[in-house]
Amino acid sequence: MDPSNYGTYLVTQQSISAERSTPEIVRAAIDGGVDVVQLREKETEARFRYDLGRELRELTAEAGVELIVNDRIDIAQAIGADGVHVGQSDLPVSVARDLLGPEAVVGCSTSTVEEALEADADGADYLGVGAVYGTSSKDVAAEEDGVGPERIAAITDAVSIPVVGIGGITADNAGPVVEAGAAGVAVISEITAAEDPQAATAALAETVETAKGVANGTRPDE
Repeated sequence: MDPSNYGTYLVTQQSISAERSTPEIVRAAIDGGVDVVQLREKETEARFRYDLGRELRELTAEAGVELIVNDRIDIAQAIGADGVHVGQSDLPVSVARDLLGPEAVVGCSTSTVEEALEADADGADYLGVGAVYGTSSKDVAAEEDGVGPERIAAITDAVSIPVVGIGGITADNAGPVVEAGAAGVAVISEITAAEDPQAATAALAETVETAKGVANGTRPDE
């Protein structure tokens, strides 16, 4: 899948899933129309992520949904994932590309135009930009938290690759992120912590498609 089609992007985190397993959440998200899943689970051991990744790879491959691994290039290789997502403190985009090859998807987290331009120049396929509305899933510097749709617009204007907004995004506030130029939105708790993850995914996907119609001057059903 072209990252420009990453409209609804689930990042996994079993610790907030109300005692449901990550595969349960991913199955529900697939049924709800998710476009891509990122295996995150940062606070778990490598073996756990590997075993979980193999199960998610089977689920996503069967559904035609892409699977990205956060940070761990070795796990991405081991489970046959579609690619990897790296942050500013992880291995550089260029190294990930060298290790995974030209066909792999390589995403990069950025918060500023300068970081975005560097990742684009280094060969990233898409950018995760945020935290758009603030985040509770990880510690971030104040200047990187709550950057708003305005930062999305500035970055999408500056780079040649798709942008996915992340951080505090819900079905209620995703619209302005996409209207600002993002290809889609990435969420953790909006799907993972939802009482009905399938319905939450579907609602988010509908918001994204409607916002794309607004951004393009059309409506999805036109």
